[in-house]
Formats: sequence, C-alpha cells, structure tokens
Amino acid sequence: MATARDVRAIAMALPGVTGAEGQLAFSVEVKGKQKGFAWSWKERVHPKKARVPNEGVLAVRVRDQADKAMLLAADEEKFFTEPHYNGFPAVLVRLRAVTKAELRVLLAEAWRCLAAPALLEGAMPARPPRKRAATARSRGGRVPSARPSPSGASRPSRRPSRRAGS
Repeated sequence: MATARDVRAIAMALPGVTGAEGQLAFSVEVKGKQKGFAWSWKERVHPKKARVPNEGVLAVRVRDQADKAMLLAADEEKFFTEPHYNGFPAVLVRLRAVTKAELRVLLAEAWRCLAAPALLEGAMPARPPRKRAATARSRGGRVPSARPSPSGASRPSRRPSRRAGS
C-alpha cells in the first residue's frame, strides 16, 4: 500500500520536479511553463459544491489514450477514471491498491511524458522499450543494397534495363 508520503518522496526524487506548496501536486518545466504529471484527485463530494482534494487517489499522466485504456483494463481496483478525464491522458490511481514499486514506475512514466530531453538523458528507463517492428533482414529476407545517388540520397541499386531493339 502506497501513501501520500511515498508519492511525495518518489516524485521529488525525479530530476527537475517541482512540488506544489501544501498540495499533493508535482510538475516539471516544459518550454518555460510548469506542467503537472501527478496530482491528488479532486473529488466532487456534493454536486453543487467545489471539488475536494482526495489524497487517497492520485491522478497520473500517461503517454496517450492507448496507455490509459491498457491501465484501466489491467486492474479496475487500482485504476479508474471519471468523465472529467475523458479525452485527457491521465488515469486515477487508488494509492491503497498499489505497491511502492508500482507507484515508482507510474510516477517515472508520468514524468517521462513531459520531461525535457535534457532531463531524460540521465534517467534510467522505468520499463523496457517497446519492441520495434522486425526488419527485412531480421526476418531472414533480402535487403536491397543501397548506393548513393548523385544528390547524395540513398536509394536501392538497380541494374540497367535492356530494351528490345535498342
């Protein structure tokens, strides 16, 4: 079970992170502006009143809607969403349902979604990179040889064609 204290410790250990004063909210600078990657969920307790921070639930930025859907489908006890987050790349995480190790990965991935390339260079990957599509060579196929064209661009080599009657 992770706590708000764990969230604060893990998030603040990431390079370039700024924590909001008196709140469970963390951001990183993007093109001169602070952009949030994790924050406490603001729950609507009463329909006609303002939302109230719920530090038992953390909103965490994800890369895209596909990652969001994957997390939501993976474990509905840990991850959920609400209409307010429809179309936005973030999931809501119940802290009581995740371990510190899971929280560490979630926060690192959220941070990676926004962190500048200079910050990313020194950071260790939180999860292995996705596999790339197989190339013709790795599938055992033949890869055409390339020779430079007069403009310097690379293109497949071709044999001159022989026309009948030339």
